[in-house]
Amino acid sequence: MARRKRRKDIAPVFKPYDQDQMLLLPPSLEEMIPSNHLVRTVNELISRLAIHSLVNTYKGGGTSSYHPMMMLKVIVYGYLCKIYSARQIAKALRENVAFMWLSGGNRPDFRTINNFRSGRMKEAIDSTFGELVEILLESGFISFEKYFLDGTKLEADANRHKVIWSKNTQRYKEKAKEKIREHLRRIDEINERENREYGDRDLEELGGSREITAEEIERTVKRIDERLAEKPNKEMEREKRKVEGKYLPKLAKYEMQEKNLGCRKSYSPSDIDATVMMMKDGKLAPGYNVQLGTENQFVLGFSVHQQAGDSGLLIPHLEKVEQTAGRKPDVVIADSAYGSEENYCHLEKKNIDGYLKYNTFHKEQERKYRENRFSKDNLIYHLDSDCYECPAGRKLVFKKTAKGKTDNGYEYVTKVYECEDCAGCGFSEQCRKGKGNRSISVNETLNEYRYWARQKLSSDVGIELRKQRNIEIESVFGDLKQNMSYRRARLKGLEKINCEIGLLSMAHNLKKVFASIIKDTVEVSRVLIRGLLLNRVNVVSF
Repeated sequence: MARRKRRKDIAPVFKPYDQDQMLLLPPSLEEMIPSNHLVRTVNELISRLAIHSLVNTYKGGGTSSYHPMMMLKVIVYGYLCKIYSARQIAKALRENVAFMWLSGGNRPDFRTINNFRSGRMKEAIDSTFGELVEILLESGFISFEKYFLDGTKLEADANRHKVIWSKNTQRYKEKAKEKIREHLRRIDEINERENREYGDRDLEELGGSREITAEEIERTVKRIDERLAEKPNKEMEREKRKVEGKYLPKLAKYEMQEKNLGCRKSYSPSDIDATVMMMKDGKLAPGYNVQLGTENQFVLGFSVHQQAGDSGLLIPHLEKVEQTAGRKPDVVIADSAYGSEENYCHLEKKNIDGYLKYNTFHKEQERKYRENRFSKDNLIYHLDSDCYECPAGRKLVFKKTAKGKTDNGYEYVTKVYECEDCAGCGFSEQCRKGKGNRSISVNETLNEYRYWARQKLSSDVGIELRKQRNIEIESVFGDLKQNMSYRRARLKGLEKINCEIGLLSMAHNLKKVFASIIKDTVEVSRVLIRGLLLNRVNVVSF
């Protein structure tokens, strides 16, 4: 018997490798894409969109344009692949088989992609997203019954250390005005002195107490130039140059800053729409407040705002959702940041069932808070005399009614109660914080809303929805920031950020659809395998 060859004596065998090999038929890109690939889900669902608003952004005439459907597919799929740069998307269209198949061989450059995303898509993102939500609703992925709302801070693509503050702008503006007034007074004095000597006064008083604006100062400088053309004066010319060359540009700059600020307290010069906010890491940085509403971890609505607080954003967010999706949710679930009188009242008017926590909801569950006799909420109220009784037995009587208004224009009323006399009270150090008699402000309307909110949140349904809220919305934020690596804005400007968040939300929803399809496929496979195994066992047993 021939001795068996050892493994080391056997020559290795390789598969054929010939780069110059010719193919009789060119390969199809379709054959290179697996049937269960994510790109097929993107292609299928986006192809079902009407995109009328996107098509309407194009004008007739001129050279042909890339098809908006193709451009939308490519950008959304790029976001799914964590590719947010237009240059990188353009590169993928030349190198990545999935991108090539999705684009049908088209290769738009990065400028075309940027112009489409920042220009045309910016105008049509809300309606396009609404169409996708409608498809998800028809397909049974969502029902629009439960709407879990929350917000997150998105850091802007701007310098953290260069910020325009409203207080500084106002202070510097007043200093510039004062300097201008000072130089104009000197010009007045020079002009009056010349008039006493030569007569024919031709300049009005410039350094008066009237309001000074850059536009008004420019007109004044022109009148001074006319005066100097007729009667040259070196001293007046020197004062005029200081006003025109140094302080007038400063005043114009500060007025422009005030215009950019609007009702805000700050903004970034590198992105004037970004407002300084407290980020998750505890640092102040220019950013945007992104509001998302979810159901089954699908994004149903989104909105981007310049305000840092969430309380005043519920109403504009829901209004945008109703405009975009064409319907309003049945139930809204949100945390304590949204528990204001304005929001409770809005949900009641819209006939929306709300499960909104308020700021003291969790404290009320604590024994320490409930047993605190000095807390405003635990004081004894006498309805017949409309007064409160403190632990010392002294009365806090009604003093006045105070009115307030929110940033959205909602008016609310509070009643102020004050103790008749806190002098000599043994509980004064525990009861009051400052000097004088203790006073409390009571919003009766808000207290009534809180009572009903407390009953709903403490019910079995409320407890279940509160648990579900943490899973719902926080999972979506985690997916966007961690899995999709979107922790900082890539574009600048409120409208462009709104477009980017819309595209990102579409990408997230498509990924959820794909995951659901894969899950269903796996479940079917398990059922089939289980059935085959069961049949085999039965045959063997027989």
